[in-house]
Amino acid sequence: MKVSRCPENPIIEPKDVKPSREDFEVVGVFNAGAARLSDGVVLLLRVAERPVSSDASIVLTAAYDVDKSEIVLKEFSRDDSANDFSDPRLIVRRGQTYLTSISHLRLARSKDGINFEIDGQPAIVPANDYESFGIEDPRISLIDGKYYVGYVAVSPNGVTTCLASTEDFESFERHGVIFCPENKDVAIFPEKISGRYYALHRPASPLFAKNDIWIAESDDLICWGNHRFLMTPREGCWDEMKIGASAVPVRTEQGWLEIYHGVDRANRYCLGAVLLDGNKPWKVVARSNKPILEPQAEYEVEGFFGNVVFSCGVLLEDNMLKIYYGVADTSICYAEVELKGVIDTLNL
Repeated sequence: MKVSRCPENPIIEPKDVKPSREDFEVVGVFNAGAARLSDGVVLLLRVAERPVSSDASIVLTAAYDVDKSEIVLKEFSRDDSANDFSDPRLIVRRGQTYLTSISHLRLARSKDGINFEIDGQPAIVPANDYESFGIEDPRISLIDGKYYVGYVAVSPNGVTTCLASTEDFESFERHGVIFCPENKDVAIFPEKISGRYYALHRPASPLFAKNDIWIAESDDLICWGNHRFLMTPREGCWDEMKIGASAVPVRTEQGWLEIYHGVDRANRYCLGAVLLDGNKPWKVVARSNKPILEPQAEYEVEGFFGNVVFSCGVLLEDNMLKIYYGVADTSICYAEVELKGVIDTLNL
């Protein structure tokens, strides 16, 4: 199986994105949802920003203040031993966790799927209690002519999944929280199956340290139930520590193909594939024993959070899987692989 990385990778970097305000800097643009719109490709980018600090001893971060209806700044001293900066993504102070950046969703458009024009301002921004630390990792499902965007919302209340919809990517309707904390990596199937909507999701179980993929169903895309366990990490494998859905599943002749991510003991994020039954998507037909995409290129290994490839957007066109993926929590890259090659690697 040959994976062809785009020679122009990374195709979108932080320097390509204008900050949403003058006192911010873009530190990451990654994990983009992808969709075909008319004769082009649209990406919803996760753009991570942070306030620029003029004092090297002070770390600034930002959060949405519901009472003020605006984003406010918070500061933390590097000299204060109560502040833990050991994880570059987090600030932990006396049991309270803050993010070092705040994310929003930004639209990018392309005719060729490689060269993108990026909007100067956000498409969707934090706007309520559940989004105060930012909104992340959008996945786009086209259902009956409407695009449904599931995205992760982060706040002191926990990590939830929210839903928005659009017909043109110019305006969005919010539908609120659809999966309660702690739950993320929600990927909604792009069509009804036997009259029901289905979605993959990844609930977290602190008690048993479980990070498995589950599947749920719905009548209206808002209220989800009949939750069922689907698959778990595999000891000694590339996905032995945790797994989660990546892009929206694509229908193939063999069934539903899901590109998912897995993490090993070295905290290395790779992409693999699982095939689900076409009519009973809660049944696993086959699963890849090896990754189809793993961190190898320098831009995948080095960065804000290295050794990470993570996809929220895959298009199946002309029997090719077109993968838009985040690298090292820093930039966006593009790769292609033949569908047949992926299917042939599964343990059918």
